[in-house]
Amino acid sequence: MGIPMSQQLIKAGYKLNVYNRSKNKEEIFKTQGIGTAASPALLLKDADVVFIMVSDDKAINDVFNGEEGLLAANVSGKIIINMSTVSPAISKEMAAACKKQGNHYLDAPVSGSVKQAEDAALVIMVGGELTAFEQVKPILEKMGKLVMLVGDTGAGNVAKLAINTLLGIVAQGLAETVTLAQQNGINAEALTTLIGNSALGSPFIKIKGDAIVNNNYNAAFALKHIAKDLRLAKDLGLATPLGETAYQTYQDADAAFGEEDIIAVIKQVNNK
Repeated sequence: MGIPMSQQLIKAGYKLNVYNRSKNKEEIFKTQGIGTAASPALLLKDADVVFIMVSDDKAINDVFNGEEGLLAANVSGKIIINMSTVSPAISKEMAAACKKQGNHYLDAPVSGSVKQAEDAALVIMVGGELTAFEQVKPILEKMGKLVMLVGDTGAGNVAKLAINTLLGIVAQGLAETVTLAQQNGINAEALTTLIGNSALGSPFIKIKGDAIVNNNYNAAFALKHIAKDLRLAKDLGLATPLGETAYQTYQDADAAFGEEDIIAVIKQVNNK
């Protein structure tokens, strides 16, 4: 996600410097003449605004609190925007640490996957101070079709976990619907065509329906990530009937299908 998002900023004329824990992923930037930093601390020293896109709370803790993490820079007047899908608790912890050093922290997770990032069509939900949000909103708008401040620190994370709960439920619902049809003699292509032309049709249903038809489970959004997100939602109090069911299904599927796309949940459904 970070690569196509950063490309939107490059297109918009912003000067970038990047840091990636996986050094091979920095090569695309080097070929574009974009600078790379040796550590998060050095990155922050040279930037006015830092964007973070990593996988989970542990990665955020490493990026901020590592030996050469962001907090080790000990500079002030910066805005740090965490676009990862993580817990509200880690955002509140890091926001407090940033404020202590005289910096601003925004949680700004996104709804959308690689295709939306490539099209600058992400939905970006932000938690944090209004003044910091207003400063960086024009930058965020280069990556998203909707940029919205939804509340104080952690509110963006809560909104994202709520949306991803629905994402998990919809993916499992599609998987169960296709399975029922196939068990009764209707193939997946026919059924997904019908759904796509009904009131239930959506870009997500279209993309994941095509994935099922083509037996393509290469991860655009890995199943292990929705399993993680539902664990975070559970920590927030997710206890509704559909939410509980989706939570358990994805936890059960994680070991076998975690590296595959979210719609590989159909394999778990068929295993039951």
